[in-house]
Amino acid sequence: MAQRSKMKIGVLYGGRSGEHDVSLCSAASVVAALDKNKYKVTAIGIDRNGKWYVQEKPEIVAHKNFGKVLALKKKGKWLVNHFQQNNQLRLYDLKNKNKEVAIDVVFPVLHGTFGEDGTLQGLLELAMVPYVGADVIGSSVGMDKNIAKRLLKEAGIPVVSSITLNKQQWKNNAQNIIQNSVDKLGLPLFVKPVCTGSSVGIKKVKEKESLIKAINFAFQFDTRVMIEKAIDCREIECAVLGNDNPEPSILGEIIPKHEFYSYEAKYIDPDGAALKIPAQIDSFLADKIRKIAVDGYAALGCSGMARVDFFLDKKTDEFYLNEINTIPGFTSISMYPKLWEATGLKYDKLLDKLIELALERHKKKLEIKTEGI
Repeated sequence: MAQRSKMKIGVLYGGRSGEHDVSLCSAASVVAALDKNKYKVTAIGIDRNGKWYVQEKPEIVAHKNFGKVLALKKKGKWLVNHFQQNNQLRLYDLKNKNKEVAIDVVFPVLHGTFGEDGTLQGLLELAMVPYVGADVIGSSVGMDKNIAKRLLKEAGIPVVSSITLNKQQWKNNAQNIIQNSVDKLGLPLFVKPVCTGSSVGIKKVKEKESLIKAINFAFQFDTRVMIEKAIDCREIECAVLGNDNPEPSILGEIIPKHEFYSYEAKYIDPDGAALKIPAQIDSFLADKIRKIAVDGYAALGCSGMARVDFFLDKKTDEFYLNEINTIPGFTSISMYPKLWEATGLKYDKLLDKLIELALERHKKKLEIKTEGI
């Protein structure tokens, strides 16, 4: 009997994003954990300029801030061919006799801009290749904090009050925006870029005089900025998995040892935060949060996976859906895989399930008619 060929998985990582290094760390864990008896794993790194490089021999190396990361070696000149539309992504090394690499399923581990915001997903849709995680709509809406809040609010899901502005509005009306923000939202406030993750560009503002500096800082990372009411809260997270019938994990809690769960607390300071799984929450309240996690996931059109983050008011026990991360951190100690492991799904089996969900969604999309009646 002929041996069944292995499925070719392309782990896509790096990218043009402030979370480039975080992606290298997540990719190292995914590549190490994918079952080599089932899959032929190819690592494809995207550098900070957007150029793609197939890694001939993926190598996990030490990093000063992130422990172990997947190296990104810039070797060859790779052409990404998304026009063949044969349910595979194909790459050709133009410097090596057009050497071809074919991928059956893409596993994006790209966090933030140009990886988690729908742009990459659009390319993969054009290529008609299965890929792990949310599709174009779920990715783009989940990445945009302003649009996500509006849709969640429309679905009856509680969100924190905020104001969003663009650069032109800020240039034309800075003083009124500052006064309106303080009057409407009070102090303290959080100022954040609308479309970044990993707390990139976020500042906590306690005095009105500090708002200008915080807003200008946030505008370095995006063309729009959100000013949000600060809640004295616990940070609760739920992992959701699935397509049409998504399921929630048990809840976990982030306990920051900095003033808030900043980029430094997440990645630079090894003692920046503690993860508590399961979160110590009344079971009735925990079930409500888990249900809202799934409702929010559906409201934003997510599929595959997402980590849903909540604020739980320390005084009132009111909770708010903060944001949805469609490509959450994927190291072995990241909250998303740890929540599923605590729920009963081990890391390697979680990766298997995500690939299954990618193929399931792809099959359904291929059944859609593209010709007129």
